[in-house]
Amino acid sequence: MNGIDLFVDTNILIDLSEGKHQVSNYLDRNSIHISIITEIELLGWPRISTAHKEFFSKLIEECHVMELSSTIKNLTIELKQKHKIKLSDAVIAASALYLDIPLLTRDVAFEKIKSLNLLIIE
Repeated sequence: MNGIDLFVDTNILIDLSEGKHQVSNYLDRNSIHISIITEIELLGWPRISTAHKEFFSKLIEECHVMELSSTIKNLTIELKQKHKIKLSDAVIAASALYLDIPLLTRDVAFEKIKSLNLLIIE
């Protein structure tokens, strides 16, 4: 992939699986980074269909998956304490901050974190 580096929230990849074309415009030709949390959220649906599992598995292979390092863990703790956000959102935000790349999301709750470079799709 070429283009720019983007950190992508789980909701964006779900939108992509549902064929929402405005999402694919942001992802095409860009280098996509996701959190290990996103991989777990996507593949951990209790009633995930075989088609969705295959789609997400192939999509994840195309992404750079960010593991939970000590630095990201500590930043997650800071964000969770300071902004009172969900654990999954804190991990995703911490990962994007660590990499210093924009976070693409539909979740306006991330606006609380002023240091994040956000791209919000409505």
